[in-house]
Amino acid sequence: MPGQGLSLRVATLLTGLLECLGFAGVLFGWASLVFVFKTEHYFEELCEPDAGPMGNVTGQADCKAQDESFSLIFTLGSFMNNFMTFPAGFIFDRFKTTVARLIAIFLYTSATLTIAFSSADSAPLLFLAMPMLTVGGILFLITNLQVGNLFGKHRSTIITLYNGAFDSSSAVFLVIKLLYERGISLRASFIFLSVCSAWHVGRTFLLMPRGHVPYPLPPNYSYGLCARNDTTEGEKNTAESEKLEMQSKEFHPAKEEALEPGKQPEPRSFWRYALSQRFACHLVWLSVIQLWHYLFIGTLNSLLTNLAGGDRALVSTYTNAFAITQFFGVLCAPWNGLLMDWLKQKYQKEAKGSSAVTVALSSAVPSLALTSLLCLGFALCASVPILPLQYVTFILQVISRSFLYGGNAAFLTLAFPSEHFGKLFGLVMALSAIVSLLQFPIFTFIKGPLQNDPLYVNVMLVLATVLTFVHPFTVYWECRQERSSLAAT
Repeated sequence: MPGQGLSLRVATLLTGLLECLGFAGVLFGWASLVFVFKTEHYFEELCEPDAGPMGNVTGQADCKAQDESFSLIFTLGSFMNNFMTFPAGFIFDRFKTTVARLIAIFLYTSATLTIAFSSADSAPLLFLAMPMLTVGGILFLITNLQVGNLFGKHRSTIITLYNGAFDSSSAVFLVIKLLYERGISLRASFIFLSVCSAWHVGRTFLLMPRGHVPYPLPPNYSYGLCARNDTTEGEKNTAESEKLEMQSKEFHPAKEEALEPGKQPEPRSFWRYALSQRFACHLVWLSVIQLWHYLFIGTLNSLLTNLAGGDRALVSTYTNAFAITQFFGVLCAPWNGLLMDWLKQKYQKEAKGSSAVTVALSSAVPSLALTSLLCLGFALCASVPILPLQYVTFILQVISRSFLYGGNAAFLTLAFPSEHFGKLFGLVMALSAIVSLLQFPIFTFIKGPLQNDPLYVNVMLVLATVLTFVHPFTVYWECRQERSSLAAT
């Protein structure tokens, strides 16, 4: 029986990893899919003949409106990716694993079938399909994160690995693009993804619990194929305490030690934390960096087309390079968590009377600053209109993005009481999603009044990125002030 139980858990772990890697975060491979859609003439009717300086029509078409349509689709999809984090977590908490996964499968399959049977004439269907694909992927991720509870002390590693797999799944659209260039139609690829829903359904009933995987795991816990009674008393008792925990681990490494149990802070209301300076600085930090990433991914095809002078072969090469670097997000994701864990242990040894909260916040400062620094490097490279430099941009972008979401969740875990974590996490993701909607008007402004020259926008965004260093500085200053006050007493 122990051997059978271990085999089942390993099967659940590996199939969950494959599910996150192959399905959960495919939206962020959008640049590869846009290349295929343009080849299939989606929104091509929006292109207009480009008039030369003398008013003569040149051979080059002005496809500004087409690029804006693709940018708007990605804007909606990326908005749903963040904004629906909290509702998706609520669905999982309230209706448990099976119901949440069936909703995910329905949304995902509907989206892939819609794309499969779309055409240039029905291109507006993409405005419906991509948000559905995104929400389905989020639910796949959330329901899989609980698999870490099956492996005790390796729980954080598995959660981190799944988050990295979510980032790396953007390479799926690269595979579809490469298959398309070798004669496999877009319809065939998305029908295959739709057929995979049978595998998702099988995994839901055979390898996943009907309720939640409790933590810590009760003795003789069983689920899936080996389940005796999936809603055991042990699970009922522990599921409530984990209600917000699973939602809090969605895009990032887990940080389980928030406050040490020795000190009980005075109860404070949720809104007191939500309206605090610390939370406001963190929201600005997350929103600015995330906006850079979403704007870059959503407009990459247009950027590469301009830098390559319309050379489709060159655009294809750089699009492939970008998608390949995204695949390595699964390797980048754990490093931020390892850095914070190491610093926390180091500061705990060196602490002289400092509170556990101060030590934890001190360990977050280098992570926050490094994430801002990586984004600044990525932003500067992206702003320089030199095509070969974009290889460096791609590398910095994937590392920065991997650090961003881990750092976001880890900071919230360390900086605020655990009883408010789920609400604060949902709030920061929802508000940052609203800020991410700016990517479409920014893109329209570049294509219109700025006549395809993003210099001024890039300068403003780089300056905004520099301002994100205020967040780690204020956290450092808080910690220093507390240490000074303790030393004075």
